[in-house]
Amino acid sequence: MSLFYFQTIEKSSEGLFKEKGSKFLAFALPVRSEEEVKEQLEKLRKKYFDARHHCYAWVLGPVKTRFRANDDGEPNHSAGDPILGQIRSRDLTDVLVVVVRYFGGTKLGVSGLIQAYRTAADEALSNAEIIRKELTVEGRFNYPYASTTEVQRLIKDFDLVILQQEFGESCSLNFQLKQSSMDLFLEKVNLLQFTGTTLTLDLDDKK
Repeated sequence: MSLFYFQTIEKSSEGLFKEKGSKFLAFALPVRSEEEVKEQLEKLRKKYFDARHHCYAWVLGPVKTRFRANDDGEPNHSAGDPILGQIRSRDLTDVLVVVVRYFGGTKLGVSGLIQAYRTAADEALSNAEIIRKELTVEGRFNYPYASTTEVQRLIKDFDLVILQQEFGESCSLNFQLKQSSMDLFLEKVNLLQFTGTTLTLDLDDKK
């Protein structure tokens, strides 16, 4: 995968696995923050309040450094880790997968649970549409009003997304830029000699 892109899912999807009377309902959901993870978990817990377990795993951020797996009362590493493994095997991020278990009366054993949670998660992710998103950076620069024409050309040439723009004797522009275009963009800005130019990297999960 290119350093300028990451993979996630377009929208929610579901899966189902049954084993010895137990039902494993799986849900794959696109998320962008830990707060959103908590909100989605709470919704599923309320909807399936009578289920014995709500096991899950999530991965956040383009570089995938934020993640968690939770067994929710199942034997250690028998549920959350298999779910997380399915997310990672597809090189996905900004994804939450929850598997809700209704106990059927027959114990499956640790190996059986691992297989069941892995299969349920696989079903949900197999039904999801995987998409590729391009990383962006956020930037801001200040420029004199006389340079407005050149700034408008930059916006058009680099397909900048305008976050905020202020006009006056001294103007400013807050924008999003494709990370793959950043080096060329900086070269162009330096050539135009804008005053007070500052750029800060901010990997964007919103696009």
